[in-house]
Amino acid sequence: MKQVKIFAGSASRALAESIAAAYGTTLGELTLQRFADTEMGPSFDESVRGCEVFLVQSTCPPAEHLMELMLMVDAAKRASAHKVVIVMPYMGYARQDRKDKPRVSIGAKVVANIIQSVGTDRLMTCDLHAGQIQGFFDIPVDHLDGATVLAPYIRSLNLENLIFASPDVGGVVRTRAFAKKFGAEIVVCDKMRVRANEIASMQVIGDVKGMDVVFVDDMVDTAGTICKAAELVMERGAKSVRAVVTHPLLSGPAHDRIRASALTEIITTDTIPLQQENDKIRVISLAPLFAAAIRNVVTHESISSLFV
Repeated sequence: MKQVKIFAGSASRALAESIAAAYGTTLGELTLQRFADTEMGPSFDESVRGCEVFLVQSTCPPAEHLMELMLMVDAAKRASAHKVVIVMPYMGYARQDRKDKPRVSIGAKVVANIIQSVGTDRLMTCDLHAGQIQGFFDIPVDHLDGATVLAPYIRSLNLENLIFASPDVGGVVRTRAFAKKFGAEIVVCDKMRVRANEIASMQVIGDVKGMDVVFVDDMVDTAGTICKAAELVMERGAKSVRAVVTHPLLSGPAHDRIRASALTEIITTDTIPLQQENDKIRVISLAPLFAAAIRNVVTHESISSLFV
């Protein structure tokens, strides 16, 4: 069996350390040189010749961290690594997965092309904004399910009148899949945007009176949608409202909005490190899931067996 080495990019050091520990090893040594103009150059401080190399890096913010990761892949390939696997817990640009208006790019496809162009052998990620993004790749993609670690926490709450909610129409499939694990019903918040990150109006489709509502989404950015949706369901008579979100981008006023919101808590993961403390945010680590997935890839076992 080839030797396995796990390395961390600068965006995901803490998560990578947890993944390595769960796998039963320590992180490999890597140096990231930075020039005065912010140009960067990664170099491995140990041999990776003939090894299966796993590079852990979320791309948030996407541009710089994606470039850093691509240079890491190139360095590993030039150092004669047997295989190079990107472990990208959060994939930046995944929201740009289609042409929804004229004369726009499809950012997710561009990122897929870049990842493959440097010689990446495999991609491991979690809760892509749209599952069909896997089709942009011509290499194996292990698309892990954040519900594997998030659903058990919701079960532990023993909520009496549990109902799941999608904060927008586009998230219905994800919400229904999560609700199916509990045999629960779903409701939908239909929103109309005037521009990105700004909502003009929202309405609830379904009855939430007396219910313990749990919103399900892949990411929370400025938290405008989730906080407005939480306020709306409470106005409609909900007993409590929470949110389960895989990727905590939490940009701009997000933390302040969450603190002032009707949300009891947001349950999220460590795909992106929190920039500040927030009593309403509970983080559950994905490290055991990624470590198990790495082990199964190395031993050629099933990845689907890891899902809830």
